[in-house]
Amino acid sequence: MNYPAPSTEIDLRSIFPFELDQFQHDAIASLNAGRSVVVCAPTGSGKTLIGEYAIYRALTRGKRVFYTTPLKALSNQKLRDFREKFGFDQVGLLTGDASINRDAPILVMTTEIFRNMLYGTPIGQIGISLTNVEAVVLDECHYMNDRQRGTVWEESIIYCPREVQLVALSATVANSDQLTNWLTHVHGPTDLIYSDFRPVPLEFHFGNPKGLFPLLNDSKNKINPRLIKRGKKPQGEKGKGGRPEPPSITYTLTQLQQRDMLPAIYFIFSRRGCDNAVKEVSDLWLVNEQESQTLRQQIDEFLRRNPEAGRSGQIAPLYRGIAAHHAGILPAWKVLVEELFQQGLIKVVFATETLAAGINMPARTTVISTLSKRTDSGHRLLNASEFLQMAGRAGRRGMDKQGHVVTLQTPFEGAREAAYLATSKPDPLVSQFTPSYGMVLNLLQTHSLEQAKELVERSFGQYMANLHLQPDYEIITEMQAQLTEIREQLAAIDENELALYEKLRQRLRVERQLLKTLQEQAQEDRQEHLGMMLNFAVAGTLLSLKGKNITVPTPVTTVLVAKSPSSGQSPYLVCLGQDNRWYVATIGDVVDLYAELPRINVPEDMLPPPEMPLKPGQGRRGNEQSALIAQSIPKPDDSLHLPPEVQTQLSRVTAVQEQLENHPLHKSGNAASFFKRKSRCLELEEQIAELQEQVDLQSQRHWEEFLSLIEILQHFECLDQLVPSKLGQIAAAIRGENELWLGLALASGELDNLDPQHLATTVAALVTETPRPDTKVNFNLSPEVDEAWSRLQKIRRSVLKVQYRHGVALPVGLENRYLNVIALVEQWALGIDWSELCENTTLDEGDVVRILRRTLDLLSQIPHVPNLPDSFRKNAQRAMQLIDRFPVNEVVE
Repeated sequence: MNYPAPSTEIDLRSIFPFELDQFQHDAIASLNAGRSVVVCAPTGSGKTLIGEYAIYRALTRGKRVFYTTPLKALSNQKLRDFREKFGFDQVGLLTGDASINRDAPILVMTTEIFRNMLYGTPIGQIGISLTNVEAVVLDECHYMNDRQRGTVWEESIIYCPREVQLVALSATVANSDQLTNWLTHVHGPTDLIYSDFRPVPLEFHFGNPKGLFPLLNDSKNKINPRLIKRGKKPQGEKGKGGRPEPPSITYTLTQLQQRDMLPAIYFIFSRRGCDNAVKEVSDLWLVNEQESQTLRQQIDEFLRRNPEAGRSGQIAPLYRGIAAHHAGILPAWKVLVEELFQQGLIKVVFATETLAAGINMPARTTVISTLSKRTDSGHRLLNASEFLQMAGRAGRRGMDKQGHVVTLQTPFEGAREAAYLATSKPDPLVSQFTPSYGMVLNLLQTHSLEQAKELVERSFGQYMANLHLQPDYEIITEMQAQLTEIREQLAAIDENELALYEKLRQRLRVERQLLKTLQEQAQEDRQEHLGMMLNFAVAGTLLSLKGKNITVPTPVTTVLVAKSPSSGQSPYLVCLGQDNRWYVATIGDVVDLYAELPRINVPEDMLPPPEMPLKPGQGRRGNEQSALIAQSIPKPDDSLHLPPEVQTQLSRVTAVQEQLENHPLHKSGNAASFFKRKSRCLELEEQIAELQEQVDLQSQRHWEEFLSLIEILQHFECLDQLVPSKLGQIAAAIRGENELWLGLALASGELDNLDPQHLATTVAALVTETPRPDTKVNFNLSPEVDEAWSRLQKIRRSVLKVQYRHGVALPVGLENRYLNVIALVEQWALGIDWSELCENTTLDEGDVVRILRRTLDLLSQIPHVPNLPDSFRKNAQRAMQLIDRFPVNEVVE
């Protein structure tokens, strides 16, 4: 192939013989200006062209480009595409399973492989692995949202040297500006190239048993008003249980065929659902005679080369242009389906949503069969990004004037939910950054703890946390400014004067407290004495009343007129007050009795008003006769009743009070405001400390996790003074979900002398995911594997225990109750036929392949792990040879 001659300017028409969109021109201009780019645009809008330009430009300059993808299948697809576009020898591939032409100028790889390459070089340095690399393309960069793989993208960006341009290609996300700002912060100048333009516009439809209808109104911003049911629903629209009935798959496909809306990707969120859909429509014939002949030739050729790949129930429908695509299908068969679909020979693919995640299979139409799905946390509505990712597969550039998205009625969702998702904006990227044992060990091999902390704090997760905490930081800054101002005001006051004033305040507080105690004691003694005296009180005795029955603001002085018998032990007291008002009280209402004062002369014929009931709490206004008596009632001096010790203490309180009031600070009138400021100062200090603690807890979450992993690694002696030990070097060299567990198992010596088939099977137990509880396997494990696994249980339990203590929940091998599933690996290693292997398990073929490939992946790493016996490494290679055959091996042609 002829490339443009090396120059600083590249004639775009020589490599792209069509008109570029504005966002593509902008991205190319940014790359030529030496800046990295984040290209955020809808699926099918031509983002890949930006990556291809970076490749063309590097080739003209004699440089290299790394092109990374999240999936091995997508990497394989890019290998085929780029070989066709740039030449067979110009492209290489690097995945966990394959290493092809790794020194080629265009090297396609999974993002995880790229991250692992960067681990071997001090951060920020080019090193051997990136020599002469001009740019790295991060395809499907929105995979940072992926719970399991997201950390890989963040690490790749953080560790990539600044001299290397990054070309991040992402579907539209709500916070693309934040992603771009973060890249600028951690990698270097980066431009956001954003576009919501679709070269092939989308038309949204809603399908029910009556047909297909426009989902949105003419303005494309709300639901089609004709789909909003008013009043009773038409006859026949409801199914069993009164719920709406979905259209059949056959009916929906017939509608699409009649409207020339095929080929279509028909999304169904379960493997069984996809397989059953194929069975349901297997009698339909969706291809013409010429397409049928081409299909038959290619399918037969594939089956001739791979006789074991034919899937029962899938071959005949494939001849008619019908296929399924999900994780349970053999990878080789999925590749065949993808290639036939890209050629337009397959008219409908029933697929799970994983197909929407990057595989290049554009269609004229996508059908979304339901708007909700089951997750680990329950049933939920699709989020906007999930919906848009699937919808974005519709519309083939250069082939369709319009793409179609069909949402279907279900018993639980209808047009309202569909319209809501069709008009929703994309969701934001959420960081999934999580430190791992491998990250800790690889960073500490080449960096100090301080450098490692700096790198962890450069993550997108930390960046987003800091943004989230920005309001809290602002509040802390504001409170600190207030605190500084108050402290300056307090500092202006003479310290000696302040100390004296504070001492007086404290003394006054103590003296008052002592006075209160003495008064309470005197009151108790007085009440006891009072009760005795009331028994002997006669008419004319002066009493002070206030209590439960006499509810007055201050005690009222009265004269006892009479005692009235009561139902209880004590009589009621009938009194006349200084206010010429009659009161009926009980002994409990008497607060004082003035026996030392002369009694008032009360006429014997003076009686309370006849209309006043003789009940406690009753009262009536007196007359002229009683007024004369009321005027003669003197106001007693309460101080006469104070005990000597109370009077003495009262004098002390008064003296201290006078000293305090004569102090200059008190006279200045600033005393109250001073102590208010001092109280506010203490309050601010507490609030700042509390908020700072909360902020530190959130802002340092990732670093705290990192430190927890260090403690666990130190417990198992993988670190020696924060430097990986020989055991730590073993764990650092391994890729996996729990590198510590894998390293401990491989270094234990328990696997060293196993036969190859037993080694492969035991290794499978180290990495296999927990299967469904109803999984069945009709094979038994050999005693050798059972014993080897039993010997590893002490290590497994120890790792689980220490992880639990540190709040870490990384997987540690297969649970014992599911151990029988790895008997499949042993049988495969012993040479059993593929068809017989699959007949003896309820697992799908794709799941069996996944178990074997995970096993193969770890076996392939063992020969490159340091500090292991040579015999163990060679044995791992022999074990690989036993299981690395079709359909497990991934042959890249």
